[in-house]
Amino acid sequence: MAILDTNGAAPDSASLSSSSGSTVNPGHVASRDKRLDSPVAKQRLIVGISGASGAIYGVRLLELLRTAGVETHLVMSNAAGVTLSHEVGKPLSDVRALADQSYGQKDLSAPIASGSFRTAGMIIAPCSVRTMSGIAAGGAEGLLARAADVVLKERRRLVLLLRETPLHLGHLRAMTAVTEMGAIIAPPVPAFYAKPENLEQMIDYTLGRVLDLFDIDIDLAGRWNGLHSMTAK
Repeated sequence: MAILDTNGAAPDSASLSSSSGSTVNPGHVASRDKRLDSPVAKQRLIVGISGASGAIYGVRLLELLRTAGVETHLVMSNAAGVTLSHEVGKPLSDVRALADQSYGQKDLSAPIASGSFRTAGMIIAPCSVRTMSGIAAGGAEGLLARAADVVLKERRRLVLLLRETPLHLGHLRAMTAVTEMGAIIAPPVPAFYAKPENLEQMIDYTLGRVLDLFDIDIDLAGRWNGLHSMTAK
């Protein structure tokens, strides 16, 4: 699955960096101006990527949000780089280039660390049990957990693509806690009724369902319309 920029080309690494690890991609900001006539372009989402297996979900999510014209603010855990390199084969610079702005895990002065910075919410894809447990405990160790905590306290939507199995009682209690706090647990579970033909279609189905939660319709979900419509494919 190729990582593409708005024009279908591989992104370059040009960005503005700070000592905190945060980057701003000016080319993305400029291209976003051309998409302002789309209602969804007025949305701003935080994308988190933890070190859990399934890093491709976060990469593909950034691609889809760019296509939809959604402004993205990216934060990754320290372990995310290792998983991205192993599973996706992409350097962090390429992944950061997909977002409008990217922040380092230690950058607690970033805009997404404050509730006054308005967003439609946050998606952590994938979300490790460690990240989820930190959110459940109300801790804000690092920007990833802090941004999630801010989203919850501001009563915005937080969706966690939890990547773990099997689960013990402690995991289930943490899942209950974050749900009671307002988060949505959305494990990346494939739907076979859509008869996916490859891994990419399975990933897109899951992300399509997640984006439904933010009223972002990019027609990826293979929507159920009765058994006849599915068997007729």
